[in-house]
Amino acid sequence: MDQEDQERGPFTVGAGRSSRTLDEVDRRILDELVRDGRTSIRTLAERIHISRTNAYARVERLLQEGVISGFRARVVPERAGLGTSAYIALTIEQNSWREVSVELGRVRYIEHAALLGGDHDVLALVRAPDNAALRDVVLNRVQGIAGVLSTRTWLVFEEFDGTTPTWT
Repeated sequence: MDQEDQERGPFTVGAGRSSRTLDEVDRRILDELVRDGRTSIRTLAERIHISRTNAYARVERLLQEGVISGFRARVVPERAGLGTSAYIALTIEQNSWREVSVELGRVRYIEHAALLGGDHDVLALVRAPDNAALRDVVLNRVQGIAGVLSTRTWLVFEEFDGTTPTWT
């Protein structure tokens, strides 16, 4: 991560940069790893019909180029004690994204935040244990961040996990 990326804040590393175009084999590797990030190189190579050496080299290249940023477990929020989910839209002072994003990164229960173009400046996904914790996140933590002018909250009633890749 270079100095410019560090200054952007925790949610924007590498934002706006494009890697080279992915070929069909790269896309198939990504499809398989999105489905199961624990897939072995051997299994990956067998499923895609390429050599293990080629599969290993491609995964390493995708990691080095930042196409793959890591591997993680997909957690079912309700089973992890996070039964309340909401999106919070923030309106922030102009040119305060860097500071606001750093502070949002410190707020417990914020899973994701993005700088937007449109009616609101930032959209954050919150997964909290209950409505009381969500209320604390919105009214005390987020609204208490310097540069946040207003918030709007939408409760999530139901969602799908979104693991089907969009590049296929």
